[in-house]
Formats: sequence, structure tokens, C-alpha cells
Amino acid sequence: MSHSPVLTLPRRVPFTYVASIAPLLPVILVIALLTLPAAQGADGGATPADAVSGLLVLYCAIRLVRERRRPLSRTAAVVLGLPVVGLAVAAVGASSPAAGIGGLGRYLQIFVLVPASVVLLVRDRRDFRVLAWAFVAFALFQGAVGVHQYATGTGASYQGEDLRAVGTFGPADVMGMATVVAFGLMCAVGLALGATAARQRAVAAGCALVLLAPLAVSFSRGAWIATAAAVTLQLALAGMRRALTVGAVVAASAVVLVGGLGIGTAMLQERISSIGQVADAPDQSVTDRYTMWAAATDMWSEHPLIGVGLKGFPEHRDGHASLALSSGSDTEGAGAAFRKQPLLSPHNMYLLVLSEQGLIGLLALGGSWLALLVCGLRGLVRARRSSSGDGLDCALAACGLLIWQLIDFLYADIGGPATVLTAVAFGFVAWWALVGADDLQKASAR
Repeated sequence: MSHSPVLTLPRRVPFTYVASIAPLLPVILVIALLTLPAAQGADGGATPADAVSGLLVLYCAIRLVRERRRPLSRTAAVVLGLPVVGLAVAAVGASSPAAGIGGLGRYLQIFVLVPASVVLLVRDRRDFRVLAWAFVAFALFQGAVGVHQYATGTGASYQGEDLRAVGTFGPADVMGMATVVAFGLMCAVGLALGATAARQRAVAAGCALVLLAPLAVSFSRGAWIATAAAVTLQLALAGMRRALTVGAVVAASAVVLVGGLGIGTAMLQERISSIGQVADAPDQSVTDRYTMWAAATDMWSEHPLIGVGLKGFPEHRDGHASLALSSGSDTEGAGAAFRKQPLLSPHNMYLLVLSEQGLIGLLALGGSWLALLVCGLRGLVRARRSSSGDGLDCALAACGLLIWQLIDFLYADIGGPATVLTAVAFGFVAWWALVGADDLQKASAR
């Protein structure tokens, strides 16, 4: 007696997987919208990703009301809410109500509301890894665009040639692609060093090596320095044996990239050598930066406790800057016409906060970052001592990303389309520091 074959329908695995990460989809959407080309000529305007980040906060608030659960632990509420103290004081001292409200909203978005929402939406280390891979995927996309710009001469203008890789961010935000690629690189290195699955380690390591190329052709000295320091610390925190092995692979890959694949052009070599000349023979961009740093310090010396008020640096700049400051930086290329971009910030986050918010603001905001770093590193130590090693990849990715950001803030500040990604990154780090590390401790105590 014959039997007709049984028709087996494919299981709806993709749908089930998407449903399982549904709370993360608003966060991933914020990251995905940054792939849209930045509108040229708009200085500091809101982007679609900024708009969705607002919806992300609203979505998180609605979920909390519906689920009737405690939003944050006491420690998390204090750490994430600490910047509000300095911001409130600086908003009152702003030159106008519009400047105070606008500046307060932007700082709350980047350092309080969006990070807190990300902390609340990430449920466990599985969700954390999904976001880590989202960072890596976004970095690979922007990096591919950047390398294509460099290879075809369609990037932003650099020394008279359209070679600088800027991704979809355009010449007005030359740090945007470098920041995105560095974020992805930090996550990839963390996943490669700490993952328990060999396949995941191999894929993550391959992604990290691929991301070295777009980072190189971004010509961003600040991103290079921050990346080198953060990766070195990640390797050291992962253990000396792994550090030596991975360090040798990275060094060999760098030799291949710079020498064998032709990435080591004269311009790139000159840019690398200029890192050691910023004090002896600075170029105009470095001179402008030194001048604005001095102006920011001078503003703070006149208003040491509360600063000149939110969004007050541009208004007070000319009264404190020397004649060495140029009228602005020239930007063109990557599909944009030539324009003079005004220098409206000191390109140093700590000095920007110090000049506009004073010591109160710097201690509040810096104290929040320091608490995240201490809690994150403490959790990393716990993960290393764990017999299973579960969570080490999360710890290395989070700590590496935060260390990179804190070092990069010595050469950059908030501003531009990529700023909203910084907010997501702080939430990413805060989850590990304030939730994930404590969950790991509770699990080991059982």
C-alpha cells in the first residue's frame, strides 16, 4: 500500500526571530535610519533618526505604563539622571529661553532619555549581542560606502582631492563615518575576544579586520588614537594570551592593508606622521582647535561654576578667541558644493561642557560617565572570573566602546547626524554597567 509523501511546510523561523526581538526594533530602526544620506547645508538640524529616537522614548514609556513595572533600579536612576543637575542650572543661565530649552532638550536626548530607554528595552545578554551585531552591520555598510568614495575619488575634499571617506554623512560631518566604523570595530573586537562560539569569534574577528580599511581612509586622527587605545585596553582586559595572539594578527593585517593593498598612500602616511607634529608644527585645523580650546578655558575662568549657559559657546567665542582662529573650515566633495563651515564648538566635549555648564555641569556629566566606566569594568572582572565565561563578550564590547568614546571626546564633541548614535551607544554601555553586570553577579551567587 503506497503512501503519498507528506508535504512539510517550512517553519517560520525568521518571523519568530523578529518577534522575539520586537522590543529592540525601535533601537535598530534608529541605527538603520542613519544610512540615509545627510541633508547638505543643514547645520545641526534634526534628522529622521532624531525623530525616531523621540518615538523610541515614547514607546518605552508606554511599555512601562502597560507592564506596570519599576523602570530603573535606584543606582541606574542616579547614574543616568545625574547630568540633569548641571543641565538644569546651565539652561537657566542661557542667553535666551530658546537657547536654554533647545540645548536642554538636546543634552537630555543624548545623555539621559535615549540611553535610559535603551537600558529598559534590552532584556538580556542575547538582546545585547543583537545590538552589538547591529552596530557592526551598520559600520560595515558605512565603511563600504567610504572605501568606495576613497577608491573612486568621490569622497570629501582633502588636500585638494576628493579622497576622504565620509560615508553617507557628507563633508559637513567628516567624523560621522569614522565614529560609526569605530563603534562597530569596538563591538566586533569585543565579540571576537569574548564569545564562546568559535564561529561567532571568527566572523567577528573578520569584521574587525575589514573595518580597519574604512577607518584608515577616514583620515581622522582622533578616531585613530581613540581606536588604538581602546583596542589595546580590550586586548589587555581579555587576557595577555589572547592579547598577544590577536595583536599579532592585527599587526599583520595592518601591514597588508597599508602596504600590500595600496591603502598606504602618501597622503595617509603624511596624516599618520602628523599625529606627532601637532605640537611642533600644527596645521591650520590643529591651530583652530588649540585656539578654541583656549577660548573655552577662558570662558570657564570667567564663569567657573555655571559656565556661559547652554549653546553659549558660539556667542562668546569671538570675545575670547585669538586672531589665530580662522573664519571656518572649507568643506566640499561627496556630492556637496563648496561651503565655509563655521567653527561653533571647541571640538572637545569636556571643554564644551566646562565652558557652557561650568564645574557643576562637568562634574555631573563626567561623574555619570565615570560611574558607568567603573560599573562596567567591575562587571568585566566578574565575567572573567565566571567559570562559563558567559558575558565576557558583552563586557569587552561595552567597556571598549565607552573607553573609545571618552578618549574621542578629547578631540570631538556632540553635533551632526551621527550624534544620535552616540546616545544609543551610551544606552548600550549603560545596560551592561547597570543591569547586565548585576544580573551576572546574581546568577553566579545562585
